[in-house]
Amino acid sequence: MARIIAIANQKGGVGKTTTAVNLAAALAQSASRVLLVDLDAQGNATMGSGVDKRELSASTCDVLLEEQHADAAIVRTPEGFDLLPGNTDLTAAEIELMDEEGREQRLKRALDPLRAKYDFIVVDCPPALSLLTLNALTAADSVLVPMQCEYYALEGLTALLQTIDALKAKLNPNLEIEGVLRTMFDVRNNLANAVSAELVSHFGDKVFRTIIPRNVRVAEAPSHGQSIVGYDKGSRGAIAYLGLAGEVLRHQRERKQVQGKQVATMEQDA
Repeated sequence: MARIIAIANQKGGVGKTTTAVNLAAALAQSASRVLLVDLDAQGNATMGSGVDKRELSASTCDVLLEEQHADAAIVRTPEGFDLLPGNTDLTAAEIELMDEEGREQRLKRALDPLRAKYDFIVVDCPPALSLLTLNALTAADSVLVPMQCEYYALEGLTALLQTIDALKAKLNPNLEIEGVLRTMFDVRNNLANAVSAELVSHFGDKVFRTIIPRNVRVAEAPSHGQSIVGYDKGSRGAIAYLGLAGEVLRHQRERKQVQGKQVATMEQDA
């Protein structure tokens, strides 16, 4: 069964799409079966995966409006993971869904039948706490939060965590924090180092050990329709995202071990 991970932060420019595409590509390198869902109307995750958002026969919009099954809209990317592509039609979808009953559940209903086909489903969220983001958080098992280590980012993280707590109470009680990912990190920046230390102090092991450095090769890769893993696997950025994938895989193994022990205990008690 796939683990659904939403990449979310309402603050723009923190590396959500970059993280979504590169995590999907890095997980695919480990032979995991991966689906990337582009839920951002900008369609940058689609373009960055080597798929032209202007030439889609079906998209995430059609799936959310229940005009297409997700299976019919999925395309294969050159880097070995599947993609549920997105484009500007998602803006219209959000407006159309506004008055619909159970509108926050649309993505969950679309992805649940796909869980058996994948090991991971990664959802790229828009840079806002919008209806599309609520759909992602309702469908997800966990949230991965990319953030730059700067002052305003801490305020944004607090707002996101409050939203997650409210959503857990009403729509998705099992939602977890997968981890906080420090992105575009410059070790020479004293403020970045101070914010990083504060994050670790406050969130402990919920902060990924992997740090994504500020790296020009990471910025170049999307213009070639590639992840950094496909574009320059030896770069610092690629090595970092492969490290992130390793941590995500380790978390998943640890969860399965815990679940296995719980099942064994229940069987003994029975």
